[in-house]
Amino acid sequence: MEQQSIQRKRRPLTEEERRRREIRRKKRRRKVYLARTIAALIAFFLIFTISFGIKQLASFLKNRWETEETADISQEIEEPVNTVSRKKVARPEFQVDLLTINEYSRPGYLLPEVKNIFVHYTANKGTSAAQNRSYFENLKDTHETSASAHFIIGFEGEAIQCIPLMEIDYAVMQRNYDSVSIECCFLDESGKFTDATYNKLVEMLAWLVTNYDLTPEDILRHYDVGGKLCPKYYVEHEDEWNRLIEDVAAYIEKFGVLEESVVE
Repeated sequence: MEQQSIQRKRRPLTEEERRRREIRRKKRRRKVYLARTIAALIAFFLIFTISFGIKQLASFLKNRWETEETADISQEIEEPVNTVSRKKVARPEFQVDLLTINEYSRPGYLLPEVKNIFVHYTANKGTSAAQNRSYFENLKDTHETSASAHFIIGFEGEAIQCIPLMEIDYAVMQRNYDSVSIECCFLDESGKFTDATYNKLVEMLAWLVTNYDLTPEDILRHYDVGGKLCPKYYVEHEDEWNRLIEDVAAYIEKFGVLEESVVE
């Protein structure tokens, strides 16, 4: 009986059994290979991450040490302080009617710096400052586009502030994070501003330029970044744009008050 049992155990495998066994072996080999590959990738990623982190930490510590050393040296050296007198223009009158914070016209993001003041026209003939302000406000509901400006000047010289100066607007796509924008209303197809709008614009520009320690040459048209035909009349009449810049400089010279400041 025992011999018969042994013989049964040693029975040769059939062709089908050998085929199935070989398939199982191949599957096990693939699983082992896959597991080893994944383990190798994880190990490589961990080594790379740790190495990169060590380099970043070393660089940070080195820069901090050099900064502290430079600061210590600079404290020991007494440098002369230079001062200049700059003119500041008083804040003009305007209505503050801020937009509701929303993702389409007033995102509420911090404006970290101001390098330029941009001038625009509303591209909507005959509409008032209040109507254009309402258009910006309603974008939170219509989702038509993303647009706004810090200020809007109407064709009667009224001005409305829509966005706080510490926040960005949606006026110049490439420059929203380092500029302030003013939209201006107009009455005829040429896009030329009325005298009331023009005079208020000069006032506002003079105030903003001196407030941010810029110069009249730092005033730009929307056209100057991206080539958009805005403000239309002052793109098509370069001489009139140059006159605007000159009028801002003259306004600062006439109405600005000297303020002493330190030159670093």
